[in-house]
Formats: sequence, C-alpha cells, structure tokens
Amino acid sequence: MAGPNPIELQKALSGMDYPTDKKSLVERARSNHADGKLVEKLESLRQDSFDGPNEVQKAVFKG
Repeated sequence: MAGPNPIELQKALSGMDYPTDKKSLVERARSNHADGKLVEKLESLRQDSFDGPNEVQKAVFKG
C-alpha cells in the first residue's frame, strides 16, 4: 500500500498558519481527520519548525 501523497498532506494541513512547529502540524492534521499514517509521519519528522507548506512537503516526502 502506498504512503501518504502530497494531496493528502495538503488536505491534512488545510488552514495551517506558518511559520509553525511540528506539534501544531500534528494537531491540525488530526483536527482535519488526516489518515493515521500521515499523522505518524508528521510526528516522526526530525525537523521541528517550518516556514511554509513546501518545507513540510519536502520533510515528509524526502528520501
């Protein structure tokens, strides 16, 4: 099964204000009823602060 995709990430973080931190990303994803795997991925990010959605996307989908 494929992991989260950029569109799911965009929906999960809808309404997010930047800059933000990892904890806020996780809370927003949960409040937007994001997929559990995507929430886990956000929780496991090494980076803790993000200037915008592109930075979050790079962190989630790198490697």
